[in-house]
Amino acid sequence: MSVKIRLSRHGKKNYAFFHILATDVRSPRDSRFIELLGSYDPNTNPATIVLNVDRAVYWLQNGAQPTITARRILSYKGALLKKHLAEGVKKGALTQEQADAKFNAWVAEKEAKVEKKKESLKVSKADAKKAAVEAESKVNAARAEELAKKKAEAEKAAEEARKAAEAEAKAAEEAAQEAAAPAEEAKAE
Repeated sequence: MSVKIRLSRHGKKNYAFFHILATDVRSPRDSRFIELLGSYDPNTNPATIVLNVDRAVYWLQNGAQPTITARRILSYKGALLKKHLAEGVKKGALTQEQADAKFNAWVAEKEAKVEKKKESLKVSKADAKKAAVEAESKVNAARAEELAKKKAEAEKAAEEARKAAEAEAKAAEEAAQEAAAPAEEAKAE
């Protein structure tokens, strides 16, 4: 029986996550499997990978062939390095303690890189939000200034219209008085 380490798709449409499986080559993608080794969620940033490294190394040592994507995931989580170090221990190139120390140092360095990336993403997200707030406040200030100009112009136009109406009313009153004055003079005579 030939064994492959591959991904099995799960999740919704356009929001997939994957199980990492050791499975028979002949079984369909999302069907029967021998062992569940972990999961991979590409929807987060950085991608979330949960992997049982010891079981993955066991299957690799027993001849399981990973697919291209599974090989990249195994490399990212250090399973291929652990297998390489285990082969060095078998050959006598180094002791088990040295291999474990190298692997633990590599894992610590990798986790530090991932944490650094998470922090930089948080900072960039906060900076983007701050920039968006500043841009929005500038737009709001410009709108408020424009509204104040329009309101001042409307008040000025209303004042001019009121003055024109008062002048017109005064002129009409004077005209009425002038028209009434000859009539009063005629009555008086």
